[in-house]
Amino acid sequence: SLLANINYLHRSVLQRRDKSYIASNMMNSKVVPKYALLTVALLAFACSLAFAYDPSPLQDFCVAIDNPASAVFVNGKFCKDPKLVTADDFFRSVNIPGNTTNKVGSNVTAVTVEQLPGLNTLGISLARIDFAPRGLNPPHTHPRATEFLVVIEGTLHVGFVTSNADGNRLFTKVLNKGDVFVFPIGLIHFQLNVGNTKAVAFAGLSSQNPGVITIANAVFGSNPPINQDVLTKAFQVDKNLVNYLQQQF
Repeated sequence: SLLANINYLHRSVLQRRDKSYIASNMMNSKVVPKYALLTVALLAFACSLAFAYDPSPLQDFCVAIDNPASAVFVNGKFCKDPKLVTADDFFRSVNIPGNTTNKVGSNVTAVTVEQLPGLNTLGISLARIDFAPRGLNPPHTHPRATEFLVVIEGTLHVGFVTSNADGNRLFTKVLNKGDVFVFPIGLIHFQLNVGNTKAVAFAGLSSQNPGVITIANAVFGSNPPINQDVLTKAFQVDKNLVNYLQQQF
């Protein structure tokens, strides 16, 4: 009868739909873990990049050496033969104040892998900063390191400026003896001695070779000089002022 045929077709459609649903679930159960595994792998890769500033040491120490003929190449610089390493490879004296008789009234004594070979692969470095009264460590940036500053003597006005996306906000603080301040990696920062006596600070940096770009020197003292049309538009000043500033560097 017509009714019986309709019921038969209806049961057939339901059976086919159930089989299709089961097959789809079976495929999804195979596909989902693959995507989950891929997601975990990508997250792990991203995390590894987030911590990939200086490579981690591959041995107890790796003292830098400039002669590759007697070295083994690893991360950082060539490594000195461990049997030839001495305590002097891990020592550098910074007890002598730097000469601050210059235009800005400050002096930075760097202790990076270039001055202290034992820092190779260790991911840190140090700098001593001496200030004459009212001396300035001019606005600069470390492209490869965060800076951790501690004041040993005197009073410093310090600060850093955030990136364009954050609105170039200025964060400042007046630091006295024993105070510390952190400058995030890559951001422009400065230190000014606001006292009438000398000041001393030590800076720890999160790279064996942090690099430094002093803003005024880089912009107005580049070699060869930046085209004056670029600087007049960038700073909204006339060429006479740009020419004067370039002559200072």
